[in-house]
Amino acid sequence: MQHYDLIVIGLGSMGSATSYYASKRGAKVLGLEQFQIPHENGSHTGQSRIIRKAYFEHPNYVPLLQRAYDNWARLEQVVGRQLFYRTGLLYHGTADGVLLKGVRASSEQYHVPLRAYTPEQAQKRFPQFQLDTRFESLLEPDAGFILPEKTISIFYELALKAGATLHCNEAVQTWTRKGDGVEVQTNKASYYAKRLVITAGAWARDLIPALRPNLRVTQQSLFWVKPKDWEAFSLANFPCWNMMLPDDEGLFYGFPILPSNRFDGQIGLKIAYHAPEQLIEPNEARPAIQAKEYTRIQNFAATYMPDALASILASKTCLYTYSDNEDFIIDHLPEQGGVVSIACGFSGHGFKFVPLVGEVLTDLALEGKTDAPIGFLSAKRYLMA
Repeated sequence: MQHYDLIVIGLGSMGSATSYYASKRGAKVLGLEQFQIPHENGSHTGQSRIIRKAYFEHPNYVPLLQRAYDNWARLEQVVGRQLFYRTGLLYHGTADGVLLKGVRASSEQYHVPLRAYTPEQAQKRFPQFQLDTRFESLLEPDAGFILPEKTISIFYELALKAGATLHCNEAVQTWTRKGDGVEVQTNKASYYAKRLVITAGAWARDLIPALRPNLRVTQQSLFWVKPKDWEAFSLANFPCWNMMLPDDEGLFYGFPILPSNRFDGQIGLKIAYHAPEQLIEPNEARPAIQAKEYTRIQNFAATYMPDALASILASKTCLYTYSDNEDFIIDHLPEQGGVVSIACGFSGHGFKFVPLVGEVLTDLALEGKTDAPIGFLSAKRYLMA
């Protein structure tokens, strides 16, 4: 049996980042991934992900985001390429709605710069939208998007260069506490490590059975469309955006068109809807995108972005793992003596935190603690209630 200081199960965004940071600190790391790197069976695919600080979900996330922003900047310096594109993020919604109330609360508590627009000002400044007169608009200038597939590949490469042993196409079957560490059995071999980190995305429910009742996996749809006016929605002329409609618990969001000579992935204007969609079992065949999901995007565009959708060019799916309250779970696994650390339940809003989560999981595994303010993300709120 091969011995390591740390085994990381799942080499998507969080696991690849953890493998890098732990190896960089001198740990002997084994990373195990059941698919290739990167792959399209997880949460962090789809060419682009929004990054923002004025966090409407809860102000508790803002200190973590401040550190994540620093880590993104350091990562760009290490690899010598841009991963974070500051396009600004435009928020549309009613003054008393969840989106704008939450954005303002986080901004006021942590002094995140915002620009406010009246409906008339917003319509003039952002003519790509046809706004409801009830809406108010805020712009977060220091927000934008980051590149998920590229980031995962970069962390994977950095981890290898730092000395990590990374195995693709090797599925973990079981893990068991053994002595002062953990034994991991895969479909190919058995391994032993002093510490274990589980970052298995939709498969966290199988590898952390105690949390299974608190996690649900959904298939989410993403759409790329051909706009009627291509240049109006180009990277030079259009920001990232969020819009929450009255009486709708979900969130419509999107990105500027990313030119193919600079970016990989789909061609066109990306538009999507954030809310739990089809419940699935990750080991089963993926269902087709439902007709109502196409109709939702088409109806939204026709009403609020009338020049955005001449036709649908492409669609893709990804998997989200929702926790009960849609907060992350980052902690030592209770009753495992600090030997096992977990990160799961990112609920569709976790990618912007990747370089911070990798560092935090490394702290938990190698040091037994972290100075990052993650107490509100404790697993104990589920497992020791």
